[in-house]
Amino acid sequence: MSEEKNIIDQFSQYSSWLSTLEGINEELWSRPIAKGKWSISEIIAHITNWDNHLLSEVIPAVKNGQGMEFPDFDTYNKEASNYVKSGKSQSELLEEAKRTREQLVRELHALPTETLNKATTSNDVTHCPHTGTPYSLLYIIKEFIDHDNHHKKQILQFLKEVI
Repeated sequence: MSEEKNIIDQFSQYSSWLSTLEGINEELWSRPIAKGKWSISEIIAHITNWDNHLLSEVIPAVKNGQGMEFPDFDTYNKEASNYVKSGKSQSELLEEAKRTREQLVRELHALPTETLNKATTSNDVTHCPHTGTPYSLLYIIKEFIDHDNHHKKQILQFLKEVI
């Protein structure tokens, strides 16, 4: 299996993991996971919001040979929190999150290897400031896998403590 396919398959595992959250008590679903932190529902909406951004903005830009653009994180993340508070049910949010990730994975699998690995910019920056690695769509997907895992760990720790 190619490295690219392996990374995309790893990225797709989030969809399956979401099923483990079905049927969580509504109070736990909406309770902040720690003081000053989001609830499980807000975390799921946050990840879905970024998946939507990858689908609607990042992939089309990379396909057209343009750099990747990401909005101000705090503002964009607040939108996800507000979205959940607008009345989305647990089942609706989980279904939307799965559907969005699955669509994103299909789009990524459809891209040629050259497109996935092509050097590009992220908000006009050519290399990751932490690793010095040149940005590419595949590099960003690896960062999003780390991001998913960070939030999954938070959720699992919270559930372990309260259940």
